[in-house]
Amino acid sequence: MEFRDKQAIYLQIAEYVSEQVLLGRWNAGDRIPSVRELAAELEVNPNTVMRTYEFLSQQGVIANKRGIGYFPADDATDKIRSFRREQFLANDLPIFFKNLTLLGIDLREIEQRYEQFAAMQSTPQTPVQP
Repeated sequence: MEFRDKQAIYLQIAEYVSEQVLLGRWNAGDRIPSVRELAAELEVNPNTVMRTYEFLSQQGVIANKRGIGYFPADDATDKIRSFRREQFLANDLPIFFKNLTLLGIDLREIEQRYEQFAAMQSTPQTPVQP
């Protein structure tokens, strides 16, 4: 994982964990990696991962089953989407709109490119043969 300078590492790890849940890689009822396992995988201090897990527990995204490990909450996907949606609308969208205005990009062009992107996401990708 490549860490960015402008955000605390534990929050970047929280985004990573949340993304795994949203992608369906870690589902409710599935144990997620332990603090030590994830710390080793991401090459960070276990205390940083512990801080991430405490943060996500406070948000109700994951739950600790004593002696067993951490698990995504039953409604983790909904909570993550809701939180990320609000963050996007409050922080990212104004910057996006500013860039559209500065660069003279029309919303119709954005719509066309989004449709192309969505079509690429829905079609299976075939590996490139050497």
